[in-house]
Amino acid sequence: MLTRKQHELLIFIDRHLRETGFSPSFEEMKEALRLKSKSGIHRLITALEERGFLKRRAHRARALEVIRLPENMAGRGLAPAVAAAPAPAPAFAPNVIRGNFATNLSGVPKPANEAPAVHLPLYGRIAAGLPIEALRDQGASVEVPAAMLAGGEHYALEVSGDSMMEAGILDGDTVIIRRGDVAENGAIVVALVDEQEVTLKRLRKRGNSVALEPANRAYETRIFGPDRVRVQGRLVGLLRKY
Repeated sequence: MLTRKQHELLIFIDRHLRETGFSPSFEEMKEALRLKSKSGIHRLITALEERGFLKRRAHRARALEVIRLPENMAGRGLAPAVAAAPAPAPAFAPNVIRGNFATNLSGVPKPANEAPAVHLPLYGRIAAGLPIEALRDQGASVEVPAAMLAGGEHYALEVSGDSMMEAGILDGDTVIIRRGDVAENGAIVVALVDEQEVTLKRLRKRGNSVALEPANRAYETRIFGPDRVRVQGRLVGLLRKY
């Protein structure tokens, strides 16, 4: 039998995996369960492992797999205590950062409902010194499930480096990006810095500045003036080959 907190954490992890394709960070789990420290999350995860509900994937940063759910919760949504966790209000102005996304990107029309998969343009590996437009190989594309695309125009990028590994994004992964110049505070975005450097980071609004946060403690958060950063799209999915 699970404790209340073990139950809440298991359901939260399961929902996050289904919605994003990767496990939540310890910080996200701590906030969802309203705990004061990450050590409590570590203890809960260990207890769930010992009871056969969770499994940690070896040699992968923050990779969790839900083995099973409590019999009385299988197929159900998030537990009420977790679902009640506060979320940023969409109408709150500081939660939206606008850029000047270039309009000459070639997008892919919204797939028909009956289509099992669509081809997205592949913009190569994210690299410093080049805007997204310059990365595109006109002959390269990637096939993705149509269910991953909820509308709008999308493109794919191959990830280079480990700066987002604690968000479950590893070197060599292919991320699916929804084209746009607006992103919610805390979203993972493709950002163009000083019209030269393209990077995949978590976006934060800090007063009159913009912070680009890595998901790896080995890297530092970088802070810029709002006129130095342009949003070029928001992360909506991830593909990985084994």
